Amino acid sequence: MQEHSQRTASTMRAAVCHEYGSPEAVLHLAEVERPSLRPDAVLVRVHASSANLDDLQYVRGETFVRAGALRKPKYAIPGSDIAGVVEAIGTDVAGLRPGDEVVADLTTHGFGGFAEYVAVPAGALSPKPARLTFEEAACVPTAGVRALQAVMSNGPVRPGQPMLINGGGGGLGTFAIQIAKSLGAVVTGVDSTAKLDLMRSVGADHVLDYTQEHYSDGEGLYDLIVDVAAYGSLADLRPVLRSHSVLSPEGRYVMYIAGGGLLDRSFMTLLQTWMKLRGSRQMSVHRGTPNEGKDMACLTEMIEAGEVGPIIDKRFGLAQVAEALTYVEQGHAEGKVAITIDGGDT
Repeated sequence: MQEHSQRTASTMRAAVCHEYGSPEAVLHLAEVERPSLRPDAVLVRVHASSANLDDLQYVRGETFVRAGALRKPKYAIPGSDIAGVVEAIGTDVAGLRPGDEVVADLTTHGFGGFAEYVAVPAGALSPKPARLTFEEAACVPTAGVRALQAVMSNGPVRPGQPMLINGGGGGLGTFAIQIAKSLGAVVTGVDSTAKLDLMRSVGADHVLDYTQEHYSDGEGLYDLIVDVAAYGSLADLRPVLRSHSVLSPEGRYVMYIAGGGLLDRSFMTLLQTWMKLRGSRQMSVHRGTPNEGKDMACLTEMIEAGEVGPIIDKRFGLAQVAEALTYVEQGHAEGKVAITIDGGDT
């Protein structure tokens, strides 16, 4: 990613894309105007972000956040997760002040996290967990909250409840294993050979290598299967079909897919309709609900208690966003991929 333009007092550095394509081809580092501050918004100096499939799909044009973005990105600056410090507040904002350390998921607020500054609606911000660094905290708002929602999707977790996390070695999956264990579940993690030790290290009671066998080939029954390895394509129908055989009578299979645009919503609707036609009430597809304050508060409590924490595989600088997204796309990340915004580009 090459940097363009010169810096002034009213500008900032950002990873910018004006057309869809591979990250290496369409993302570049540029000097752009700092965002203006609306009365109900907060200007945040971003210290760190993280790379998510949402960001990758947005850059590639695989999801369209609005119908008007079919031909080119609606928002020039990707980046859904942020951790930073409040720089200024709008005239209508109460309860926040400059210097406050905050986090947010910008998926439904125009993205913009791959930049030195971003204007965020006050209601989307949560306090940064005090025990985490900015890089660690930037890994929480999207993956951590979705993991919590997934683990709780079949009601409160009971001590000893058997649960399976498919994709347990990734960013969302490592959160899900830790959250489920902190709530007392007996957790089986499923991922590739290289990630088995990682899943054990974050608390998985049992691990399965999907390159050797499908978890539905086993004899165990699960009260909840959380599938965070889905990508929102027809290929995801296969685990849906096979998972029903290893659900307990009251069990539930929940597929969490990345992205949030028109294509993903269409896929979810079709898949849900297909499930209903088959008469299955045990299987569902979810996207997750961003910026649920109660969920972030619950997750922060677990983090502050030392029960849950982000696992960072690699760190990249702002000039390396394209490289970070490509690394996520390859599927090799063991945990999260952090992006340092204010710490240079090395």
